[in-house]
Amino acid sequence: MAKPLKAIDEQVVVVTGATSGNGLAIVERAVKDGASVMAIARNADALDALRSRLSGAGRRVETCVADVSDQDAVDRAAQATIAAFGGFDSWINNAGVGVYGTLEQVPVADHRRVFDVNYFGVLHGSLAAARHLRGKGGAIVNIGSILSDRAIVEQGPYCATKHAVQSLTDTLRMELERDGANVSVTLIKPGAIDTPFPEHARNFMDQPPRVPPPVYTPEIVADAVLFACVHPRRTIYAGGGGLVSSLMARAAPRLTDRIMEIVGRRMQQKPGDAGEPGRRDNLYDARDDALRGSQTLHARHSSLAVQVQKLPKAAAGIVLIGAGVALAMNIASRRR
Repeated sequence: MAKPLKAIDEQVVVVTGATSGNGLAIVERAVKDGASVMAIARNADALDALRSRLSGAGRRVETCVADVSDQDAVDRAAQATIAAFGGFDSWINNAGVGVYGTLEQVPVADHRRVFDVNYFGVLHGSLAAARHLRGKGGAIVNIGSILSDRAIVEQGPYCATKHAVQSLTDTLRMELERDGANVSVTLIKPGAIDTPFPEHARNFMDQPPRVPPPVYTPEIVADAVLFACVHPRRTIYAGGGGLVSSLMARAAPRLTDRIMEIVGRRMQQKPGDAGEPGRRDNLYDARDDALRGSQTLHARHSSLAVQVQKLPKAAAGIVLIGAGVALAMNIASRRR
């Protein structure tokens, strides 16, 4: 029988991409819930500020500077965690970068860089985590995207990496289950989240990028991630808007293609609002980090979809299947 996952206040949690957006929200929520945390990121100054702010009152927060595209750096971060805490219980692969522009506009070197971080970074972290957790028990949580279900124009490299991360996560899960490794493997699929991602991304469009609505706060992702650290789940969608987009893509893929072709570029642009200049373009080097984006937008602070997915698997499945059938019937009736 598989060992149950520990309560979060008994865990040591490792988070990559820990100084910005979803990663920072995950660290803050884990510390709030009583976990010990190893925060990994490229931005040394932001890591120092994070540790100073969150440590104390019995809380243990350690940091490690590492670029996840470097396998040796990730392995050193894992060893630093073991040295500091005696081990870890959950590893969260969150670090990611992006590029906006058409496939032809984006230089091949930038395509490769996005893969180095978003795919190989997840691979490096997953391998390091699996080596430590095998037999001992624990959780690996990978941050994917709804864009693994529904590619979008102007973000081809990012979409491709998230498709790859989904396949990697599924393969990892099967191999660990086959070996009886006692490791839970979850893929989190956020929708549009209010993080500095559009400001951090390299941009080849003629207007500043943005995340399209509906937009959710990073705390929604943190809620899903910390749940997965304690309760084994295959996949959790973070944000109902993203879940609807994925269901729609499955029910009517060609219709969704046409919608993306018509409005995909426009809904990812925010003319006249590029955000904070100090955050722009962190593809190769760290820039200013923050929890939320600096562009003007409305973000939802709760997600019914996440709460439904926390229900026992059978109940959640019935609810989600019902929602999918209703959506498919609605789309079919409109097409007639």
